[in-house]
Amino acid sequence: MDPRFLELLAPFLKFLGDREITPDASLRALGLDSMQAIELLFEIEDTYGVTLPDDDMNDATFATAASLWAVVSAALDAQGVTAA
Repeated sequence: MDPRFLELLAPFLKFLGDREITPDASLRALGLDSMQAIELLFEIEDTYGVTLPDDDMNDATFATAASLWAVVSAALDAQGVTAA
């Protein structure tokens, strides 16, 4: 996962505390709710300059940090954008 992605994600996880975000971290357990997921989606799209497919905006995508990064990474590849 891109370090910038982890930095972007952290403020949306109200129960993260001083813990590190791991790939298998449950975003819901760390405090991401549905309203924050929408805000996070906009932040990701603005930060990376991509549009995430509507079909990928579901509970499975927002289940873990790794599942969300997989969708972001696929969008970056599909749209020819580099993560860094």
